[in-house]
Amino acid sequence: MNFLEELQWRGMLQDMTPGLEEVLKNKTTAYIGFDPTAPSLTIGNYVQVMILKLFQQSGHQPIVLMGGATGRIGDPSGKDKERELKSTEELDRNLAFQKEQFRQMLDFTSNSNPAEFVNNLDFYQSMNVLDFLRNVGKHLTINYMLAKDSVKNRLETGMSFTEFSYQLLQAYDFLCLYEQNACLLQMGGSDQWGNITSGTEFIRRMADGKAYALTTPLLTKADGKKFGKSEAGNIWLDPSLTSPYKFYQFWVNADDRDLPKFYRYFTLKSKEEVERLESDFAHNPNELKRLLAEELTIRIHGQENYEAAVTVSEILFNNRLDLAYLESMSPAKWEKIVTEIPSKVLETPRTDVSVIEFLTDVTGLMPSKSDVRRAIQGNALAINKLKVNSIDAEITAEHWLHGHYMLIENGKKTKFALKG
Repeated sequence: MNFLEELQWRGMLQDMTPGLEEVLKNKTTAYIGFDPTAPSLTIGNYVQVMILKLFQQSGHQPIVLMGGATGRIGDPSGKDKERELKSTEELDRNLAFQKEQFRQMLDFTSNSNPAEFVNNLDFYQSMNVLDFLRNVGKHLTINYMLAKDSVKNRLETGMSFTEFSYQLLQAYDFLCLYEQNACLLQMGGSDQWGNITSGTEFIRRMADGKAYALTTPLLTKADGKKFGKSEAGNIWLDPSLTSPYKFYQFWVNADDRDLPKFYRYFTLKSKEEVERLESDFAHNPNELKRLLAEELTIRIHGQENYEAAVTVSEILFNNRLDLAYLESMSPAKWEKIVTEIPSKVLETPRTDVSVIEFLTDVTGLMPSKSDVRRAIQGNALAINKLKVNSIDAEITAEHWLHGHYMLIENGKKTKFALKG
């Protein structure tokens, strides 16, 4: 696999410094930096994870630079105001968690080109402020730094010296990796071009060396919204923050206009496979979205969580399901259902109580007994996919599937899961 050709057909190559193509003819080490300012990686971060993944699959060696130091400063790139600083304890927790996420997405055990972690806090722990000013700050001029977009865009609203110094820290990071890890290339999003080229210039001045830069386009959606955000907020890679079902649904519900771009950025399929799929399903974009959702959910969350996400989707959106389908679901899948749709957990699975009393006094799922009667008389109420056709119906042990689970539906859209 040729790395640059791979990026080009995927539309993932924005800028690169001259001479990089020749360098990449041999095995090369490159890095991308990740500041641990959030509790988890997001699918926005996953764009850069894919760059490292493709770089590694092309036979090169990727470095994940964890920003234990730069995370304490805050990157001004792409920001119109000062960041709120995180506590060192929070940053340390985030960093440890994100390292485990990276271990699942890159190969750190390869015999030929294993991915490697570096924490840039190691570069600064024994350095005092005078050392920094003499050894780092002396080598890039204020004029050079002011010319960078990350600084120019903030001149009117203001920027602290803390964030202004971020450019120096990132440049020094590159020098340290250049000297200690023979790292010749830094990669990142296009908003990082100024910071990255500061690093190549710093290496030229400090080490009389030649280093390289490569950036990817910032991924935006057709509706103009920032990629990685939903109406509810970030799409996280941590299942406790964004469930596998919601992760799956993000891709299934993608705008048709975004589909070609999303496929090229996130699939590990070849160019030929992607083009064949696009041809086969040219008139069925929903199937293309489903296939991408399947690939990514399995890759990030595993087969079991993918299957559970599909089950939840089926229950919520497939009105042709029946009692037999619910009975066939394992308790593990039911547990996923309980976490994904509006649910109620009872101390015990109540039986021998009228449906009307059960849905009002016992569970509180419906506001009044008259509402339950109207739902039954309107043929809208179902328990485990079976319509309740009598206002005198009672809840029995048979209603509790696996002895503990029940699905209540009021019309096509209102669904509740019960656990007792």
